[in-house]
Amino acid sequence: MASSSLVDVQKGIILDAIRTIQPPKTWRWVVTDEISNKVVMNVLKLDNILDEMVSDVTLIENRRPPNPRYEAVYILTPQEHVVRCLISDFDRQTPRYACAHLLWTSALPPQYRSMLLNSPARNFIAGERILSIDFFSRESHVFEFRDPSSFYPIYNPDCRPLVTDHITDLARKIACACISLQEFPVVRYYRPPIQQYIHEARVFSEFLAQAVQKELEIYQEANPHFPPQAPRPKGVLIIADRCFDPYAPLTHEFTYQAMAHDLLPIREGDKITYMLPESEVKEGDDREMTISEDDKIWVDVRHRHMKDTIDKLMADFQRFLAENKNFVDSESASNISAIKDMLISLPQFQEQKKAYALHLNMAQECMSIFEKRKLLDLSLLEQTLATGYSDDGKEPKHTAETLVRLLDDEALGPADRLRLILLYLLWKDGLLEGDINKLIHHSQLHAADEKIIRNVDLLGYRVSKKLKEPNRPGFPHKRKPVQNYSEEEEIYDTTRYFPQIKYAVEDCIKGTLDPTLFPFVREQVASPTGPTPQQMNLRSARPTWAKTRGSAPDTRQRIIVFMAGGATHSEAKACYDLSLQHNRDVYLGSSHMLTPGVWLDQLSRARENRRKLRLPQDNPKQAPPHLFEPDPIPKPVAAPKPAPPPVQAAPRPGPSAPQPPTEAMGRMKVNTSTKKPYYEEDTKKKKKKFGMF
Repeated sequence: MASSSLVDVQKGIILDAIRTIQPPKTWRWVVTDEISNKVVMNVLKLDNILDEMVSDVTLIENRRPPNPRYEAVYILTPQEHVVRCLISDFDRQTPRYACAHLLWTSALPPQYRSMLLNSPARNFIAGERILSIDFFSRESHVFEFRDPSSFYPIYNPDCRPLVTDHITDLARKIACACISLQEFPVVRYYRPPIQQYIHEARVFSEFLAQAVQKELEIYQEANPHFPPQAPRPKGVLIIADRCFDPYAPLTHEFTYQAMAHDLLPIREGDKITYMLPESEVKEGDDREMTISEDDKIWVDVRHRHMKDTIDKLMADFQRFLAENKNFVDSESASNISAIKDMLISLPQFQEQKKAYALHLNMAQECMSIFEKRKLLDLSLLEQTLATGYSDDGKEPKHTAETLVRLLDDEALGPADRLRLILLYLLWKDGLLEGDINKLIHHSQLHAADEKIIRNVDLLGYRVSKKLKEPNRPGFPHKRKPVQNYSEEEEIYDTTRYFPQIKYAVEDCIKGTLDPTLFPFVREQVASPTGPTPQQMNLRSARPTWAKTRGSAPDTRQRIIVFMAGGATHSEAKACYDLSLQHNRDVYLGSSHMLTPGVWLDQLSRARENRRKLRLPQDNPKQAPPHLFEPDPIPKPVAAPKPAPPPVQAAPRPGPSAPQPPTEAMGRMKVNTSTKKPYYEEDTKKKKKKFGMF
């Protein structure tokens, strides 16, 4: 069965593209740009590429000497400055490479293709292919574009002129994810009820869904065999934006991954890293630890509740001790602190030591913050506001009194107070202007925090309302209880809230997703989710006897959820849970992953002037000027200097030798002829002299 992991899929596409370039068994260079290099190195290591008869991997923006004897494989992002860099490699006296095999991460826009074909580089193009890998596989079932600025063209009023181009860019990348998975899914989108949400961004999901549908249709026209026949049901793509669920980025989530990203200083960049305290590492060891899919402990525990995570880590470590009794004393490993002390004294197991030290430290730090900030009491009210029910399943009472009491607690920081007020405002569908001012003053929030509260209306939610003004339909908000969850998944009082994605995907799987709330881009005749593997028509799949022995058909339906404006780690967990519960592959995609801190920062700048945002669209990259400079003339190789004569030993003193007649020799004349040099002699005289001709 083919892997369903996006990491493996993307890795296979890149390596297969390099291997299939003709002629085979030819040493080449691989040239990438800054963005495509990050995409490639996100799923591959340098050695994986060098093993494919690649001499080196270099950036197209860098200075590079000519290598006209080598062919080059270009893995490039279809952007203007990258195309100009490519042209500069061949628009010179000595081309940098013998020829170019072009591999684009996504389709090249017509204007850039025209630019390329009208340049000298055209004569050096040996082949071209679109890989459709223009996205970052963050996890096996999560992809992103690493573009936090995507929030502003959607919701910031001053960035409205950027919406059209931004939709095109997002649609192209979403289509890449679908094509990589070999899926042409049914496309559905979130349409907010008009009686509840009246704001400019309410149509964004619809426009984006239509653009994705168009991108997939264009790709299918160019590739008639797409998608390939498969025994699994037709996939589904559900597109929504952040106004679909404003609660997910605000509530405190107590599963390990979400809690760690919320509370700890985890750094997001080309890699996800966490800095261990100096006391946890020996001198000379690296404090910066990478968190990735290669970390088996992380993959195993990241979606567990923090309590279950700690129990799991300690149980696994006890088993590790039992398997290595000759090295350690298992009786002293009774708590996290004791285990951490023991790990420092285990030089025999460096890899296990680093992995356990990382996660035990992170788990302990999370629990320390949890207790210090009294997040248990805070989370109980958060869950009530997010679900619309108290922990006993009844109508919530005395929420205002509980809110004020928590805001008075000095253990709560400004961010926690702000998040609590926002949840209360969302649940109440707006507050009286006087009540908003009282809560802000009571919480001792600053003007920047008030800006965040006021900007919630850009997502279609009411901030203030008049006295005796009725609530809109659907408010106060109530979530239907989750009926189906795995037997291993325990529901805690602090985890009663589930993201809206969970309900939408469950309804989609059952075929009961409301078509007025999630319309189709193209009207569907059959069931939107397609038949289950057991219900499939035998004629639509290869017969059993025709299959290779030992191979298992991939019959799991694929459902892709794209959340514009940022997705949360709780939503990622919901997709993994749904995959296990319903025997599906549920993928989550977004422009970027959200933490509560990132979400609050974006809301604070939701009405900021466009110039102050410094968006990538307003600061396009330029090809470096040095690429258009002529290559330096190679310096001539200097002739080797003759070896100095051997030093002769001084002669021993002896009888004095006769002196040479230097004075007489100085008066001698060696050549007194006044004739001209031989090259100036008359030609006729030369002929007579040599007796020739």
